[in-house]
Amino acid sequence: MDDGRIVVSGLTKRYRAVTAVDDLSFTVEPGRVTGFLGPNGAGKTTTLRMLLNLVMPTAGAATVGGRRYVDLREPDRVVGAVLEASSAHKGRTGRNHLRACCIVAGLPMARAEQVLDLVGLTPAADRKFKGYSLGMRQRLGIAAAMLGDPRVLILDEPANGLDPEGIRWMREFLRGLAAEGRTVLVSSHLLSEMQALADDVVIIAAGRLARQGAVADVLASMAGDTQIQVGTPDPQTLASALRAIGATVRPAGPDTLLVTGTSAAVVGDTALAAGVAVHHLSADQPDLEDVFLTLTTERAAIR
Repeated sequence: MDDGRIVVSGLTKRYRAVTAVDDLSFTVEPGRVTGFLGPNGAGKTTTLRMLLNLVMPTAGAATVGGRRYVDLREPDRVVGAVLEASSAHKGRTGRNHLRACCIVAGLPMARAEQVLDLVGLTPAADRKFKGYSLGMRQRLGIAAAMLGDPRVLILDEPANGLDPEGIRWMREFLRGLAAEGRTVLVSSHLLSEMQALADDVVIIAAGRLARQGAVADVLASMAGDTQIQVGTPDPQTLASALRAIGATVRPAGPDTLLVTGTSAAVVGDTALAAGVAVHHLSADQPDLEDVFLTLTTERAAIR
């Protein structure tokens, strides 16, 4: 077992005439939170299931620490995963559910109490699962995944059902795990939360990779789409100067220009060089949602 890196290589899954995952390759590094993003039907859950050997791939491979999940001798101590929040017996208490999981995994019973405390469920430990809210079920699922103190954590929509306080708790919890050197892979539809949480993103569409990289780098790749609004008493002179450097300029109101194809700093420098006063300058930079929609729409159109 090496450092817990997840490697997906040429992973493909076909169901008769439908290709759910198509020659997908990416890596997830230890010590970082990686967001796994894609529209509904993009193949995210199928990919996670193949990674955990719950679905057999048609082609390709997925490994954790250099091994397939099925080949891990003590998988609960290596990988913790939550693919469904409601995977517990409705008549069991949270504590007894975790104790049963400890028995199955060959772990000491003390771990049940430790992970209850870890996810903040100790006050609700003796309530039956059927009375848990969706957010509490999410926490219980994460507690079960953490029983073996795994090196790798894989979560599918973990923030589903959480209130704002719960989402903040989830963010801090996952960042804390990554800071310990663990590998954290999170599938989510909450793009604003992923931008706040993730270090890296893997974006897929129509079963194929659309983009992978650090969040900052992925956002920077869309810098050319940044819209800059600049107010000036001499819009004609500034517009001519900006067009001369290759920027796209159009009017956006009285004494206001909308500029694309350059940065706010360059707009300011160009105005200074042209001797034009600037009354206001603001940049509307693309966020992760903008990048996501652009990439997934392009991929869907190609397919």
